[in-house]
Amino acid sequence: MRVLLIPLGSAGDVHPYVGLGLALRGRGHDVTLATSPYFSPLIKRLGLRLVPLGTVEQYDTLTAHPNLWHHTKGMNVLAGALRDVSADLYRVVREHGVGDDTVVIASGLAFAARTAQDTLGIRLVTAHLQPSCFHSVHRSPVLHAALQQINLLPRVIKRPLFALIDQVADRALGAAVNTHRQELGLGGVRHITSRWWHSPTCVIGMFPDWFASVQPDWPPHVHLTGFPLYDEQDATEVPAEVRAFLDAGDPPVVFVAGSGNRQAERFFQAAADACRQLGRRGLLLTRYREQLPTEMPDGVCHFDYVPFTEVLPRAAALVHHGGIGSAAQALAAGVPQLVMPMTFDQPDNADRLRRLGVARVLSPSRFRGPAVARELDRLLGSTETAAHCRTLAERLSRVNGLTAACDVIESTAGR
Repeated sequence: MRVLLIPLGSAGDVHPYVGLGLALRGRGHDVTLATSPYFSPLIKRLGLRLVPLGTVEQYDTLTAHPNLWHHTKGMNVLAGALRDVSADLYRVVREHGVGDDTVVIASGLAFAARTAQDTLGIRLVTAHLQPSCFHSVHRSPVLHAALQQINLLPRVIKRPLFALIDQVADRALGAAVNTHRQELGLGGVRHITSRWWHSPTCVIGMFPDWFASVQPDWPPHVHLTGFPLYDEQDATEVPAEVRAFLDAGDPPVVFVAGSGNRQAERFFQAAADACRQLGRRGLLLTRYREQLPTEMPDGVCHFDYVPFTEVLPRAAALVHHGGIGSAAQALAAGVPQLVMPMTFDQPDNADRLRRLGVARVLSPSRFRGPAVARELDRLLGSTETAAHCRTLAERLSRVNGLTAACDVIESTAGR
């Protein structure tokens, strides 16, 4: 079987597809990844085939945009980037994704792959990493920080609310989808994020049912496979300085604001301030060193990147932005989490973690040193939170999400 994988986004979006590609290759399949060449060094180290989408400069321009992580403007920034890559993505699918022995596995944001399903008849599997990709009037996702209490509302109110959300999403993303479709002579589509972006062939939710269970109004052909845990452990060497730091004292608090976040100065300043107030060691992870405080407290250090599987089992807690990859790795490591959700799937992930009893949540406006210190103190002092973390880590250890996803993909292909 030939497989074309299309992840779009930052490392948290790409890593699961890399892990899936390795798992499929290990089962004898011919695997190609189509994504930003920013990830070329990693993909080449692993011996996988890369078809570049866009340029490294486009990736850098997107991550540097000051509104990317804004709770309302970020969707428009993302839509512009998706519109720019649509024609290139369609070409890649036409050249590498067509054939009776071929399966295309793409994120919901790979709009041109969904269009290619309509025009080229490709076998498409939509693989969603986050439960927020599924709208529901039953157990509803928290699609915005202002909707934290949405599940207290009756369905009769939720229905028009989601209709409004649908319209807003169509306005934001319509050009990214329909401009390209019009160039191909196709009609426009609506209900982009509530219906259209789910492949009619097969949809995978890459998370466990205890994190988000299938709802009655989800697509009927959804398969939940578990978290696709992958973090470069087999491709990125851990610097000796990291091991020395971990060996030198108590378990540190680990802080990460997202691999593509270049607007996190206040996050890391609050991290340093909280560690100083608590007298705790801290480990700050970012490739963008200009975000770091000019002076770091004793016992707080910085590294560009360390695989979570190497550091989280030795950490006291993870403080992060609410990305699904970071959340899943912390769940697997059994460490408590403090979450500062900004936009996209992050408010929903944060809400689910809080409900599971493994996390506390701080909004960006409240994320300052004293508040972070106070929430960490409560989190680390809670025996109940520690028990929930251990229980869920044990549940995760019994399931391999990548293996389960491979089973579904092979079944879709008739293998």
